[in-house]
This record gives sequence, structure tokens and C-alpha cells, in this order.
Amino acid sequence: MDFHMKLPRNLIDMIIFMGVVSVLSVNVIAPLITFFECGFHFQVWLRVLHIIPLIWVCVILTVLLTLKPAEWMTRKIVREGDSFRAFLLANIVSSVFFMSILLTIVGTWIGNRHISLDPVVGFFYKWPRNFAISLAVEALFAQPIARFVLYRLHLRADAREKAA
Repeated sequence: MDFHMKLPRNLIDMIIFMGVVSVLSVNVIAPLITFFECGFHFQVWLRVLHIIPLIWVCVILTVLLTLKPAEWMTRKIVREGDSFRAFLLANIVSSVFFMSILLTIVGTWIGNRHISLDPVVGFFYKWPRNFAISLAVEALFAQPIARFVLYRLHLRADAREKAA
């Protein structure tokens, strides 16, 4: 039941799900990571607001780029008959793992407005923090809200289908 009600059923559902998750994630994760890098100041937040649209586009592209590897990793973690929650957690961990690797580097380039080797050199220092922040936001905030939105949409669609 959860698989049917809380996961995308078609392309429109997938777009809605990705839209909700990406908007929520980018608006929380990008400022948090930047605050840890530059300090918790209002000016820092204002600077982040200017780059959020570009980060959002990067996140969407990264989701599409890492979708197949994350699905592969999820299939390696969960087994047939595992619970919906086990499947979701494995999927979130897999997606965040691959995305955080890419975005730790690309996000730094976008934030600094400069391509350099700095994010590669400091990767193993920054990536664990970025992964932890992203995993917490995805698992506890962004994806539960997006799944609730899908659940409500599916309830309405099923009710309309039964009425017809």
C-alpha cells in the first residue's frame, strides 16, 4: 500500500516529487553548508539566496545523473520482502551518497563562482559533513513532506477514479 500511495506512479508524479524534494532541500541544505563554511550571519544568507537558483538547477541535473547508480545501490542493500521504510532509507542513503559526492565539488564551484581544485583537495574534510547534513534534511524533512504530497494527490486521484 505504501509503495502504491507514497511513491511516484507516473512521470507527472515524479516531476512533482522531484520538485518538492529539490526545492525544500536546496533551500535548507545550501544555507546550512554555507553557514558552516562562512559563519552564521545574515549577510551570508543573503549571498546564498542569489546562488540558490543555480544550485537548484545543478541539483536537478545531479538527481538525473545519479538516479541509475542510486537505484543499483538500493537494490544491493534491500532484499525482496523488506519493508517500505527499509526501501526508503536505503534509497535515500544511496541517492544522498552519490549526490553529495558531486555537489560537494560542484556546489563549492558555484558558491565561490570559481572553478579550482580546492574542493577536490579538501574533499575528505568537507564531504562527511555535507553528507550528514544532506542525509538528515532528506530523511527527516524533504522526502517525508514530498511523500505526504504524493499521498494526498493519490488519495484524490483514487477517489475521482472510484467516483467515475
